[in-house]
Amino acid sequence: MYLTQEEQAMLDGAQGDGTAEAMRLLVRLGESMNAQKMVPISRAHTSAVHYPSDIWYTTKLIRGGAKCKIPPTINPLYDLDYFEKIGKPDPAGEKDLVNKARDIYCRLGVIPTYSCTPELDINVPRTGEFVAFAESSATPYVNAVCGARSNRESAKTALAAAITGRTPLYGYLLDENRRGTVLVKVDAPVRTGLDYNLAGYAIGEKMGAGVPVITGLPENPMPEELLNLGTQLATSSSVAMYHIPGVTPEAPDVETAFHGRPVPGTITVTRADLEGVKEKLSCARGPIEYVMVGCPHYTLGQVIRVAEQIKGRKVHPDVTLWILTSSRTRELAEKMGYLGAIEQAGGHVIAGTCFDFPCYYTLYSGKSGVTDSAKAAFYTPRMKMDFNLETRKRCIEIALNGGY
Repeated sequence: MYLTQEEQAMLDGAQGDGTAEAMRLLVRLGESMNAQKMVPISRAHTSAVHYPSDIWYTTKLIRGGAKCKIPPTINPLYDLDYFEKIGKPDPAGEKDLVNKARDIYCRLGVIPTYSCTPELDINVPRTGEFVAFAESSATPYVNAVCGARSNRESAKTALAAAITGRTPLYGYLLDENRRGTVLVKVDAPVRTGLDYNLAGYAIGEKMGAGVPVITGLPENPMPEELLNLGTQLATSSSVAMYHIPGVTPEAPDVETAFHGRPVPGTITVTRADLEGVKEKLSCARGPIEYVMVGCPHYTLGQVIRVAEQIKGRKVHPDVTLWILTSSRTRELAEKMGYLGAIEQAGGHVIAGTCFDFPCYYTLYSGKSGVTDSAKAAFYTPRMKMDFNLETRKRCIEIALNGGY
């Protein structure tokens, strides 16, 4: 793979052993993907991982003098202060690891957003921009909705790109790989956020890898709906790019989405497919003990809708209501009075954390809950957290009523 003088200097250690380590990873990635060269990036988003092997690796980068040239936003960790506040201090016994990870990532120069949805508010790429985004829910949105160009990065490759300011030129950075590979006809009413979850999951399950060109959805979908669609595409398959003609920047129509070439194939998604996904992912067997929403993190609009539904009412004492969001959204909700309405009702709005963390496994392993996220319902059963899938509104009613 061709390297510029500056890139070769980084690889040779001219900017320190940490930067050389990051460049070595990117060179090996590029060679494995037959990339011809590197390209500069202008944005990045990585994942905050606190397990011992990851702390060993990031500590190695720090000791080598690494610092991010492109300060990336970062995925969730725990909000240990909040768990302590509600009488559940350090549920998984990982306080030292989490605090060490926070310190290391800040020393590397990341922006401590601890959010899985920075592309919605604080790290929004423009059309055509080369970026390196980890987080499976973020990459489809960045590519399809923002029109930027990112591969499906891992925590380490996105961090390496942020340190070097480079990424190998392959995959979704290239025009030819952004062309539609299958036409998807959605022959089902898609109205709620859950419908977008189910449609995304069903499409990914039917097509596997590739770039779907999706028709049959409502006009002018909300950002949260597009986020839900892409999140579930990436959950049931490896899709990191899609087109909705008339919505996504590169696809004003179906013909353009396929770059003027014949449509290679067509699949249809029906109401029966959506209902099948809901039934497949819903596995809660016992009394509902918790309701958890916010995967991906809830936007301010979603938090407001929860607050309006819950205001003046009380969460049932046998159910715990968790609403996961970013610290930025939580702060705005507090200033606007919506946080107070939810907390007075007995709900928890927690920032900077994720369903897929041991703090929740420790609290809810072997117990049954409800969520509006197909991703959460797909991931968490391996930790013995069982969910039923419902709409956001239905989830909140279940929290208030104490069950179905």
